[in-house]
Amino acid sequence: MPASATHELPVAVVGAGPVGLAAAARLIERGLVPIVLEAGPTAGAAVREWSHVRLFSPWGEVVDPAAEKLLAPTGWTRPEATAYPSGGEWAEQYLQPLADVLGDKVRFGATVTGVSRAGRDRIVDADRETQPFVLHIRHADGREERVLARAVIDASGTWGTPSPAGADGLPALGENAAAEHIAYRVPDLKDPAVRSRYTGRRTAVIGSGASAFTALAYLADLAKEEEGTHAVWILRRGITGSTYGGGDADQLPARGALGLRAKAAVEAGHASAVTGFRTQSVERDGDRLVLVAEDGRRLDHVDEVIVLTGFRPDLSILSEVRLGLDERLQAPSALAPLIDPNVHSCGTVYPHGVNELSHPEQGIYLVGMKSYGRAPTFLAMTGYEQVRSIAAAIAGDQEAAERVELTLPDTGVCGGAGLYDDPEAAQSDEGGGCCAAPATLQIGLGVGSASGGC
Repeated sequence: MPASATHELPVAVVGAGPVGLAAAARLIERGLVPIVLEAGPTAGAAVREWSHVRLFSPWGEVVDPAAEKLLAPTGWTRPEATAYPSGGEWAEQYLQPLADVLGDKVRFGATVTGVSRAGRDRIVDADRETQPFVLHIRHADGREERVLARAVIDASGTWGTPSPAGADGLPALGENAAAEHIAYRVPDLKDPAVRSRYTGRRTAVIGSGASAFTALAYLADLAKEEEGTHAVWILRRGITGSTYGGGDADQLPARGALGLRAKAAVEAGHASAVTGFRTQSVERDGDRLVLVAEDGRRLDHVDEVIVLTGFRPDLSILSEVRLGLDERLQAPSALAPLIDPNVHSCGTVYPHGVNELSHPEQGIYLVGMKSYGRAPTFLAMTGYEQVRSIAAAIAGDQEAAERVELTLPDTGVCGGAGLYDDPEAAQSDEGGGCCAAPATLQIGLGVGSASGGC
């Protein structure tokens, strides 16, 4: 296909979540035509799965400016900038109206099963960069389709691939066999069926981030009302001054408060903490489970396990394109050093755009949560800046693409899983990732929910 014809094709955006829809808005702002391919039946399908959890970024930080311009003519008014939406409110009051404005540019029930260059697998060099991208799509009714695009923005996120309980990155022995007693999401305890699952039960919560804090806080509230309810918090590291986050020093107050609620749950006896525990196996004992650590320790029986150890990208649909990914984080190679939790326990991570998100295969970009690979935290506003830069680059405005248009909030805590998992470093705040001064910028941001996304 001639290059001129390729440039007439739409830009394919995979995923109709917050960053995918923002990408579409930014492309339209640049006079480009997007086509958004969403596997779910509605906008923000993944966000709706944690609709019961409140974000700890306010409305003023989770609405993309270009998207707001598209919505304005419809009479849409952004909710109070200082209020904190739940996942459900974010989806219903912002994401769905935005998708409605985009109209037929968004296709629901369209699962992308593969991305390649038309007529070129990943081996072929000849005329590769002149060929459009081809996306294979499976529709909800089983139909298959090929869509051609001039560029691809993958904003499909990481929600569908939670990390396992096993400390080595693989499922613990017996983890899959005990699946009916293991959850990988923050529970919605307002749902009667979910509430009954944990009422009067002993539940292990594995994880040390915002999602684990949220689950501990919810279970503590349940324990106050229902006798016999107790949480066992499983940490791979020790408890330090940074374990519960930034507290009052956090410039995102709702995030700081979340850590303090988890701390209160432990201090009140509604949760007990088990430290330095790296899960190796999950054993069945009748209807109950026993967690066994790599060092041979065995916990007392639990009824349920909630695994909140992060998420990882599903790269299977991109196997025929040439990506440049960091071997540890599975994030774009130029971005990885800026967000690597093994290195960045403290310091500033500057906003990034097309330069850090480019790959050997020109014209394909991973954005949003997926761009962070296995790095544990992310900010919605960071994703909005990513797609602003990428849209400018696709439109040929390199100066705008390289211009930074975002200032991130500071936090009183910073740290990464790599350092936190170091038993020796965990003995002191200096090694464990706690900053002495409050004005340090965390590596992205994890949502106060299972989403890890704003």
